[in-house]
Amino acid sequence: MGFPKLKVLLAGAVFFTGACSFDEDLWPSLNASDPAGQPTAEAAQPAAAAQSADAGNQTAAPAPSPADLGNQPALGQTSFVPAGVTPGDATGTFVGKKVQELRGELQKLQSSILQHNEQLQGLRSRIVESSQQYHGTIAAVKSRLQVGTTRGNPVLVQQFNTAQQDLNRLSQDIGEMNKLSTGVSSDSTLASFLTESVRAAFKVSGAVDEDHRQLAILEDEVDQTVVLIDRLHREVTEDVRRQSSWIGAEQRNLVQISAGIRQGESLGSSLLDAAVTGRGPGANQVASPADTAGRRPLVVIRFDRPNVPYQQALYTAVSRALETHPTAVFDLVAVAPSAGGSARVAINTNKAKRHAEDVKRSLVEMGLPPTRVAVSSKTLAAAKTNEVHLYVR
Repeated sequence: MGFPKLKVLLAGAVFFTGACSFDEDLWPSLNASDPAGQPTAEAAQPAAAAQSADAGNQTAAPAPSPADLGNQPALGQTSFVPAGVTPGDATGTFVGKKVQELRGELQKLQSSILQHNEQLQGLRSRIVESSQQYHGTIAAVKSRLQVGTTRGNPVLVQQFNTAQQDLNRLSQDIGEMNKLSTGVSSDSTLASFLTESVRAAFKVSGAVDEDHRQLAILEDEVDQTVVLIDRLHREVTEDVRRQSSWIGAEQRNLVQISAGIRQGESLGSSLLDAAVTGRGPGANQVASPADTAGRRPLVVIRFDRPNVPYQQALYTAVSRALETHPTAVFDLVAVAPSAGGSARVAINTNKAKRHAEDVKRSLVEMGLPPTRVAVSSKTLAAAKTNEVHLYVR
């Protein structure tokens, strides 16, 4: 779902859903230039070239330099392998049979995680290979354009088409990675079910001490698996977000290269890049988390049910804040309840962080530069469920 740019002022009153709240008095009133919007451009093919080319026009694709690779975000490198399931002897009780069933379900879940991890590593290898080919081809085209060549050089046209094919393969692999993220979400649902089932088994009467000992071990291994799934989901989602953003930028970059091939010379850096990054000193500096103690949040999103519809309320609050303070920086805080044991707090903290990343991604999709958002986390005794707080400064 697309959103208009954040600098657009919404007329009328702001109505928030039950899951969100904000304080209008927190908007600062400082004078500064309006943040530049980020225009879009459609990819264009270079003009048709002559059917043959002089052999002297052939340009070998050099190995991409660090500068060529520097603007592509690095992929995550974690391998997600579960620790395994501890076996246990049958006790002959009803609870003992339930423990065996739950242990089998956990083994199936860990097998699914291993399969998803194998898919992830394979996708990463393919993305790295396609990226190297793409950067090498683009480096060759840019190098030739810098020294000048004939207009519509067919050799460069062919290299341009090859680069587009490499970028399309990258886009397809990122799409597969996005599907993988959906599969990991299903694992997370099953893991939550196992967590509740193990806890319920402790309350069943007729158990012997050995049943509870095995249940305690199983509960610990389920909690570890839940944390592993959260890490896997977060890393896959981050890979998809960062690579998708980079691919979009490269598609715009190909428009500039296409124009250069038509002219037979490099046209310099993209005007779009200048419009996005040329907003004055410090525009590209990444915001660092600030202390939010004693500050009232602009928005509070409570994730007390699935699919909380916070986007419209979030957009309204942030757009009005930017109207008052165009250079505002935002603190996004993942808040988890501090109640429960350390394992439960760790699980809730990971879930709250994931919600915060989802909110940040929504802000970026709305047009807010990611450098304007600092993400942090904390636990709060007053919190009854996972929350995300947004502060403006």
